[in-house]
Amino acid sequence: MSEDNKTDQEVADEWASALEEQSTDVEEDPWAAALEEQSDSEKANPAPITHLDDDAKPRAHAELDLAMVLDIPVTISMEIGRAKINIRNLLQLSQGSVVELDRLAGEPMDVLVNDTLIAHGEVVVVNDKFGIRLTDVISAEERIKKLR
Repeated sequence: MSEDNKTDQEVADEWASALEEQSTDVEEDPWAAALEEQSDSEKANPAPITHLDDDAKPRAHAELDLAMVLDIPVTISMEIGRAKINIRNLLQLSQGSVVELDRLAGEPMDVLVNDTLIAHGEVVVVNDKFGIRLTDVISAEERIKKLR
Protein backbone atom coordinates (compact mmCIF):
# COMPACT_ATOMS: atom_id res chain seq x y z
CA MET A 1 0.00 0.00 0.00
CA SER A 2 1.25 3.50 -0.74
CA GLU A 3 1.54 6.24 1.86
CA ASP A 4 -1.42 8.14 0.41
CA ASN A 5 -3.79 5.15 0.52
CA LYS A 6 -3.30 4.26 4.25
CA THR A 7 -6.19 4.92 6.55
CA ASP A 8 -5.83 6.91 9.71
CA GLN A 9 -6.15 3.73 11.76
CA GLU A 10 -3.29 2.04 9.91
CA VAL A 11 -1.03 5.09 10.41
CA ALA A 12 -1.93 5.19 14.11
CA ASP A 13 -1.15 1.48 14.43
CA GLU A 14 2.25 1.99 12.80
CA TRP A 15 3.07 4.83 15.19
CA ALA A 16 1.97 2.77 18.16
CA SER A 17 4.16 -0.17 17.17
CA ALA A 18 7.14 2.12 16.51
CA LEU A 19 6.76 3.76 19.91
CA GLU A 20 6.44 0.38 21.57
CA GLU A 21 9.66 -0.82 19.93
CA GLN A 22 11.45 2.34 21.00
CA SER A 23 10.33 2.04 24.63
CA THR A 24 11.69 -1.51 24.86
CA ASP A 25 15.10 -0.36 23.54
CA VAL A 26 15.48 2.38 26.17
CA GLU A 27 15.85 1.72 29.92
CA GLU A 28 12.63 1.86 31.91
CA ASP A 29 13.67 4.81 34.08
CA PRO A 30 16.96 6.56 33.29
CA TRP A 31 16.77 8.53 36.57
CA ALA A 32 16.56 5.35 38.60
CA ALA A 33 19.64 4.00 36.86
CA ALA A 34 21.57 7.23 37.47
CA LEU A 35 20.58 7.31 41.15
CA GLU A 36 21.59 3.68 41.55
CA GLU A 37 24.95 4.39 39.97
CA GLN A 38 25.45 7.36 42.29
CA SER A 39 24.59 5.33 45.39
CA ASP A 40 27.09 2.67 44.28
CA SER A 41 29.86 5.27 44.07
CA GLU A 42 28.93 6.65 47.52
CA LYS A 43 29.55 3.24 49.05
CA ALA A 44 33.28 3.73 48.46
CA ASN A 45 35.40 4.49 51.50
CA PRO A 46 35.40 8.23 52.18
CA ALA A 47 38.69 10.02 52.71
CA PRO A 48 39.61 10.46 56.37
CA ILE A 49 38.94 13.91 57.78
CA THR A 50 41.74 15.38 59.81
CA HIS A 51 40.90 17.81 62.57
CA LEU A 52 42.72 21.13 62.41
CA ASP A 53 43.41 22.86 65.70
CA ASP A 54 42.57 26.54 66.07
CA ASP A 55 45.49 27.01 68.44
CA ALA A 56 48.22 29.27 67.17
CA LYS A 57 50.90 27.48 69.15
CA PRO A 58 54.42 27.91 67.81
CA ARG A 59 55.91 24.78 66.32
CA ALA A 60 59.53 23.73 66.12
CA HIS A 61 59.66 24.19 62.34
CA ALA A 62 57.69 27.46 62.29
CA GLU A 63 60.73 29.39 61.02
CA LEU A 64 60.96 27.09 58.00
CA ASP A 65 57.27 27.61 57.23
CA LEU A 66 57.63 31.38 57.56
CA ALA A 67 60.64 31.48 55.24
CA MET A 68 58.46 30.07 52.45
CA VAL A 69 56.06 33.03 52.53
CA LEU A 70 58.46 35.92 53.12
CA ASP A 71 58.92 36.62 49.40
CA ILE A 72 55.22 36.59 48.48
CA PRO A 73 54.23 40.08 47.27
CA VAL A 74 51.25 41.80 48.89
CA THR A 75 49.53 45.09 48.14
CA ILE A 76 49.54 47.66 50.91
CA SER A 77 47.24 50.65 50.62
CA MET A 78 46.19 53.57 52.78
CA GLU A 79 42.61 54.72 52.81
CA ILE A 80 41.63 58.20 53.93
CA GLY A 81 37.92 57.62 53.43
CA ARG A 82 35.14 56.44 51.17
CA ALA A 83 32.14 57.95 49.47
CA LYS A 84 29.10 56.52 47.72
CA ILE A 85 27.71 58.52 44.84
CA ASN A 86 25.37 57.68 42.02
CA ILE A 87 26.55 57.38 38.45
CA ARG A 88 24.91 60.68 37.44
CA ASN A 89 27.06 62.59 39.96
CA LEU A 90 30.13 60.55 39.04
CA LEU A 91 29.78 61.55 35.39
CA GLN A 92 29.47 65.22 36.39
CA LEU A 93 32.85 65.25 38.19
CA SER A 94 35.47 67.45 36.58
CA GLN A 95 38.75 69.06 37.50
CA GLY A 96 38.30 71.00 40.73
CA SER A 97 35.28 68.95 41.90
CA VAL A 98 35.21 68.02 45.59
CA VAL A 99 34.00 64.63 46.80
CA GLU A 100 33.03 64.49 50.47
CA LEU A 101 34.45 61.45 52.28
CA ASP A 102 33.04 59.62 55.28
CA ARG A 103 35.90 60.68 57.61
CA LEU A 104 36.65 63.81 59.55
CA ALA A 105 39.86 65.79 59.12
CA GLY A 106 42.51 64.52 61.52
CA GLU A 107 41.05 61.00 61.81
CA PRO A 108 43.61 58.21 61.37
CA MET A 109 43.89 56.52 58.00
CA ASP A 110 43.28 52.81 57.48
CA VAL A 111 46.27 50.71 56.44
CA LEU A 112 45.14 47.75 54.35
CA VAL A 113 47.12 44.74 53.14
CA ASN A 114 45.32 42.88 50.35
CA ASP A 115 42.13 44.71 51.39
CA THR A 116 42.42 43.53 55.03
CA LEU A 117 42.68 46.18 57.74
CA ILE A 118 45.94 45.75 59.67
CA ALA A 119 46.59 49.18 61.22
CA HIS A 120 45.66 52.84 61.57
CA GLY A 121 48.08 55.71 60.97
CA GLU A 122 48.66 59.35 60.20
CA VAL A 123 50.12 60.98 57.12
CA VAL A 124 53.69 62.29 57.31
CA VAL A 125 55.95 63.99 54.78
CA VAL A 126 59.60 62.89 54.68
CA ASN A 127 62.00 64.33 52.07
CA ASP A 128 59.10 65.57 49.93
CA LYS A 129 57.47 62.13 49.89
CA PHE A 130 54.29 61.06 51.63
CA GLY A 131 54.38 58.27 54.17
CA ILE A 132 52.31 56.99 57.05
CA ARG A 133 53.21 56.65 60.69
CA LEU A 134 51.44 53.69 62.25
CA THR A 135 49.58 54.68 65.39
CA ASP A 136 47.61 51.49 66.09
CA VAL A 137 48.38 48.01 64.76
CA ILE A 138 45.57 45.46 64.91
CA SER A 139 46.60 42.29 66.75
CA ALA A 140 47.08 39.06 64.83
CA GLU A 141 44.25 37.43 66.79
CA GLU A 142 41.78 40.15 65.77
CA ARG A 143 42.90 39.93 62.13
CA ILE A 144 42.34 36.18 62.15
CA LYS A 145 38.87 36.64 63.70
CA LYS A 146 37.93 39.04 60.88
CA LEU A 147 38.96 36.47 58.27
CA ARG A 148 36.49 33.88 59.58
